[in-house]
Amino acid sequence: MNRDNPKKVENNQTVDSTYIQQHLANERTFLAWVRTAIAIIGVGFLVTNLHFTMKTNLSPLRDLLANVIGLFSVGIGILTIIMAMIAYMRKINAINNQTFRTPKTTVLTLGIFVITIAVVFGIYFVIL
Repeated sequence: MNRDNPKKVENNQTVDSTYIQQHLANERTFLAWVRTAIAIIGVGFLVTNLHFTMKTNLSPLRDLLANVIGLFSVGIGILTIIMAMIAYMRKINAINNQTFRTPKTTVLTLGIFVITIAVVFGIYFVIL
């Protein structure tokens, strides 16, 4: 490493460029989580809009559930993006320091979010 700047290695390469493939894979994973979050939000809007567009036999329970699905999916989508950003930033340092560990908690939590929203959608469609 260059003694003047610990972030640099020989030949003016940054530490990030030493592990460029890992950083690019990390970025692709982050973008995949963002796409997943956008899809969750979009499906929530779709269910809510379809519900209020149909306007046939709207019961207070169905109205409440449609609103909850919309808000819940937006909240889970935003939370997914926040968690993906945190995981992305942690992985940058872990890759550069060669201390990367598989993020089991993050994957488990985000998986639970997706399963939860799928169950709520399922309940909505069974009641409808």
